[in-house]
Amino acid sequence: MGQIKVDKNVGGIEGLCIIEPAVHGDARGYFMETYNQKDMEEAGLNMQFVQDNQSCSTKGVLRGLHFQKEFPQGKLVRVIKGHVFDVAVDLRSGSDTYGKWFGVELTEENKKQFYIPEGFAHGFLVLSDVAEFCYKCTDFYHPGDEGGLAWNDPEIGISWPQVTGEYHGSASAGGYRLQDGTGLNLSEKDQKWDGIRNTFKF
Repeated sequence: MGQIKVDKNVGGIEGLCIIEPAVHGDARGYFMETYNQKDMEEAGLNMQFVQDNQSCSTKGVLRGLHFQKEFPQGKLVRVIKGHVFDVAVDLRSGSDTYGKWFGVELTEENKKQFYIPEGFAHGFLVLSDVAEFCYKCTDFYHPGDEGGLAWNDPEIGISWPQVTGEYHGSASAGGYRLQDGTGLNLSEKDQKWDGIRNTFKF
């Protein structure tokens, strides 16, 4: 296993992994393998990916928390430009860590990757002016199968960095800002998700 370092079960949550690729750099720039199936298998990670996605978001955008109900996706996520705070919430009903969350900062500088297996809700907050976000998925996107979880559910208690504001009983972004005054920017759909008590369990 020469090209990656894998930290398994991060945050005490089984299945979550932080993966750090070997970066080969000099005065001209750098090179790294962003995915190598053999290295992953040697690390005990045997998932098969079927779809790659990429998104671009501006500062203050919060996407999530999302999951697919009948066709859950494992996701290997990374940032190729900018800085995001990436979060996974365990929604596996038989898990000892059901409802527990873990977050990690992913940046173009640290080049960390975060693997989130099936059975989790996932989301991220953009902390740079712009962020480009890439992820590999273990299942295809199925329209109409998407579920969601309120990003600010106090029962889960995610500590989103730089976010100020007060919970008023819903996932609305109203009144929430980053410390520099940038307002949080959520889709209309993401402001309507319910808390974990009324959310789908795997």
